[in-house]
Amino acid sequence: MTNTSGTQSAAKLQKTLGLWHIIIIGLAYIQPMTLFDTFGLVSEQSHLHVPTSYIIALIAILFTSISYGHMIRRYPSSGSAYTYAQKSLHPNIGFMVGWSSWLDYLLSPMVNIILAVIYLEALFPSVNHWVWVVVLTAFMTGINLRGARFVANFNSLIVLVQLLVIAIFTWMVYTKLQAGFNANGPITAEERYQLWSLEPFWNSITSVGALITGATLLCFSFTGFDSLSSLAEETKDTEKTLPKAIFLTALIAGIIFIISTYFMQLYFPSEPGKYFKNIAETQPEILMLVGGSLFQSYVLTFAIVTVMASGISAHAGVSRLMFVMGRDGVINKKIFGHISPKNYTPSYNIMIVGAVALTAGFMDLDIVISMISFGALTAFTFVNLSVISRYALRDGRTKTAKEIFNYVIIPLLGFISIFAMWLEIEETALKYGLWWAMIGIMYLGYKTKGFKQPAPQHNEFDDSIK
Repeated sequence: MTNTSGTQSAAKLQKTLGLWHIIIIGLAYIQPMTLFDTFGLVSEQSHLHVPTSYIIALIAILFTSISYGHMIRRYPSSGSAYTYAQKSLHPNIGFMVGWSSWLDYLLSPMVNIILAVIYLEALFPSVNHWVWVVVLTAFMTGINLRGARFVANFNSLIVLVQLLVIAIFTWMVYTKLQAGFNANGPITAEERYQLWSLEPFWNSITSVGALITGATLLCFSFTGFDSLSSLAEETKDTEKTLPKAIFLTALIAGIIFIISTYFMQLYFPSEPGKYFKNIAETQPEILMLVGGSLFQSYVLTFAIVTVMASGISAHAGVSRLMFVMGRDGVINKKIFGHISPKNYTPSYNIMIVGAVALTAGFMDLDIVISMISFGALTAFTFVNLSVISRYALRDGRTKTAKEIFNYVIIPLLGFISIFAMWLEIEETALKYGLWWAMIGIMYLGYKTKGFKQPAPQHNEFDDSIK
């Protein structure tokens, strides 16, 4: 029976999103132009093999995206990895996955605020950075309060222009290389004819460990694909549309990253410290070195819009995760489980995420990215394990070669590729991530009365269904 009184109990998330809405939100979250920001840091960590690190990251992400698709079909919930681990492994494991995922989702809007402030300071160095932090956070929060469909429409043009900027930039790099120049100056005729070589991918100084370290950092570049699962309760034909959208979003972004950084690595063939004052914030200098001051001004102005589009999408994702955890009662249900009866959005969560984003004024970009990598790797790991547990072990879906391939081999390959990244994760990411996990374990112990009972969960699915 429908409640027409306009009370909170009548308000639910609405299914308004189609395939391209989801892909646009995902690409906006990923923000393809982020390749300019991470290039210097990953070039250093990968020993000048950024495109190869992107390939490794993309392979791991594609395996994992397939696992997300399997779990979405079984549990079309906005809780994403939190719900999958909760239902397929154990409620307490699910809580810890959700808790760790907060490091990914909750800090992602903050990263975009930090990036936007970096660009604005390059254009307006005399303005105090707190002005930009407050204005941009208020804007991001206001857009999200309008609803997911509004977010998708807002991001559509921004994504298209980003792709155009990357195409123009890549063409400029290509023409400079063809004309006989790179960032070091004139190049030899022999080097000019080696534009289609394997040098940016593999050469005498290649280190597998370094490539995986670079790929671990680049997980940050792909974090938008997994956040799309948090839109499950707002997607039309969820079980068909969302798995396809998640895979295509990761694939499209990966192809863009690999092609662009191939030419960038050719143009910047030496250690990044030779070209950039701060290798963790390279976009302004890259644009200046390739296109000059006018090109830099135009693109940085637009880049402010792109990072805000990414931040808006990230904001949408984490507010939905918080809603599901609140609905389950593992965090305060009255606050986090609230849905606005006017715009059908988790409005309290949106405002809380906005408040957290204000701390961007205190944070360093490299530290935040490291912490996000910990949360992302945790979610990716347990989504792959959830597929094996749910389909292969609990449901017994191992009777045919197809089922073994889908529910054992693919998620196992996903798990192995993510585990390889765990082995190369930065010490900073591991340290902060483990501290955050310890806080979560203590809270879980309190919530479960000393682990004597499982974490509470919302019974929206019939787990007996095979």
